[in-house]
Amino acid sequence: MKKTDERYGLYSQILLYELLPAGGCTEPIAIAYTAAVARRELGCRPEHMDVYASGNLIKNAKAVYIPNGGNLRGVDAAAVLGALGGNAERALEVLLDMPEGMVEETRRLLAENYCTVHVLEGGEALQLVVRVQSGENTVEVELRHTHTNIVRIEKNGVCLKQTEDGSLSSGAEPVDYGCLTVEGILDYANSFDVSSEVGDRLRRQVEYNMRVAQEGLENHWGVNVGQMYYARGQHLQAYAAAGSDARMSGCNLPVMIVSGSGNQGITASLPVAVYAREHGIDEERMLRAVALSDLIAVHIKSGIGRLSAYCGAVCAATGSGCAITYLSGGGLKEIEDTLTNSLAVSSGMVCDGAKPSCAGKIATSLESAIMGHDLAMEGKAFQPGEGIVMDDVEDTIDAVGCMASQGMQSTDQVILKLMTK
Repeated sequence: MKKTDERYGLYSQILLYELLPAGGCTEPIAIAYTAAVARRELGCRPEHMDVYASGNLIKNAKAVYIPNGGNLRGVDAAAVLGALGGNAERALEVLLDMPEGMVEETRRLLAENYCTVHVLEGGEALQLVVRVQSGENTVEVELRHTHTNIVRIEKNGVCLKQTEDGSLSSGAEPVDYGCLTVEGILDYANSFDVSSEVGDRLRRQVEYNMRVAQEGLENHWGVNVGQMYYARGQHLQAYAAAGSDARMSGCNLPVMIVSGSGNQGITASLPVAVYAREHGIDEERMLRAVALSDLIAVHIKSGIGRLSAYCGAVCAATGSGCAITYLSGGGLKEIEDTLTNSLAVSSGMVCDGAKPSCAGKIATSLESAIMGHDLAMEGKAFQPGEGIVMDDVEDTIDAVGCMASQGMQSTDQVILKLMTK
């Protein structure tokens, strides 16, 4: 793919948009960020807060530990921490320079019902309104669609900001992700400039995510799924799971996200980097493989949506499996077969919120992807007509998106009811 090809610029834009640093699970962090913006616009500490959150946001913030939060978790805790001590200028790293004493103050305010949480019915999967009040002054901040996409700010009923369509702003995806194809992704991975900003962002992805994985391997976080896999010699699963062990249990090290998820950013990059290191593959080819993994993960996930009942680790693990096939010398057919084999087996794993057990789901998804890779390198693939496997790889990706975005809507509602029972 030449730099003059329109797709080259589009694929680069997608990677630069997707690969962002985040401190902590992105759902509670999005809540903290929105609350920090509301506090900034109010100009003082709120006397009371109301948070209106979509079911999927509540699901993903319910059980995951908040970085610098002293084992606090939940929508209300994230909102109060963001309003009291969050730095709105740091976006998804909003809580990484928390002032001392904020955790204790948050605990006290939570006990006094300082923050009331409401469920937003019938909106988008990722939608949030934070309302703060001090005296006669009120501020409302609304976020939709992506984790930093603030679409409305109102103060005392006066609109300070609102996007034209009321739903998307500069925080939304920069291009139509329909430009992505597996063939185009492979072409881009083989040709992009690794000395460019994209290459620098990919290096940071590996560096940041490897650091949090090392933390998960060396210390006690969650149930240490990663340590268990490492002891078995299954290093590809171990590093990705260890990164999730740490961040789901409150580690404050930042990671680079993909599709709005740190777990997906870790899963799409670390198995590829570890495989390259253990097989003596140079940095340039490793970075090309990580780019391929990231874009395939985004390609699959874009038809599903940021938040759903479909576990996004499956998309990221499938990307990793395809990248390992790439590093093993596989061409387009083998990469497509790896993707088909992986999705044919692991699609349907449910997302029941962010929490320590995500590490186990990552490891399980990677096992499926590695099996898909092994079969593809032997010239074996599941065939069209077998379940959700369609006539070609793009149709299979579309089928997974349809199943997840439409077929699993009721599943999502049942999971939410069970979690909030």
